Amino acid sequence: MAIVTPFKNDRTVDFDALQRIVCHCIDGYVDYIVALGTTGELVTLNTVEKADVVRCVVKATAGRKKIVVGVGGNDTAKVVEEIKRIDFDGVSGLLSVTPYYNKPQQAGLIEHFKAVAAISPVPVILYNVPSRTGVNMTAETTLTLAHEVSNIVAIKEASGSLAQITQIIKRRPERFAVISGDDAITLPLIALGGHGVISVVANAFPREMSHLIREALAGNYPAAQQVQYAMLDMFEALFVEGSPSGIKATLQILGLCDNVLRLPLVPVSQKTYDQLTSLVTIIKA
Repeated sequence: MAIVTPFKNDRTVDFDALQRIVCHCIDGYVDYIVALGTTGELVTLNTVEKADVVRCVVKATAGRKKIVVGVGGNDTAKVVEEIKRIDFDGVSGLLSVTPYYNKPQQAGLIEHFKAVAAISPVPVILYNVPSRTGVNMTAETTLTLAHEVSNIVAIKEASGSLAQITQIIKRRPERFAVISGDDAITLPLIALGGHGVISVVANAFPREMSHLIREALAGNYPAAQQVQYAMLDMFEALFVEGSPSGIKATLQILGLCDNVLRLPLVPVSQKTYDQLTSLVTIIKA
């Protein structure tokens, strides 16, 4: 799951809340924790804060779960230098998003991720999320990297295209995992041969999402569907005003952290907050 970075009212990192959320997710049977992803508001954290967040997650996890760290950017040289500075003690993997804004060609994406994989001391998970980056990494590009670069072991796919995702699953090497980047389509992705989800919803409802994934991977689709239907309205409500605004509000409702984000992100409207409150009550009933 992709963990949030909680903030205090003065917008400094709330490390006590971060530890609470880590323990909440571990108690909910998540398999691994992704720190410094999109959900963690990576782009508004400075270098010192990033290092402190990783150390906090490693300490709170205490070896109970694997940890993946997010690193990304639109300047390959800077991304490589940032990876060199990371303390990978206690870290099992690297999640790296496609470069944003400058819209690289597919050949550029291949060279970018080859450079990332060459410098990373841990396995690399690709992250394709064109709605945020402005560029879609095609199935062909993903498959090229999967087959040619042994240190690239998975992709977090959030293109929203089941056709594209299916092509990757169909033609991937056996060692390469295809992971959903969208909670709502995780069940159909697993039915197609996918391997799970890097979840936003699991910050608040780790037990429910873990149950959905495990039942689906075991082929028990009726049980997985039951959870999917129970969570469907929450899947939608969390993203009405964007992520992580929705999940931060939900975590406050659950008493896990304050509903504070860093600009340019702001909290959800009262209407959405009230809707999330109602849905939390229903799910927890």
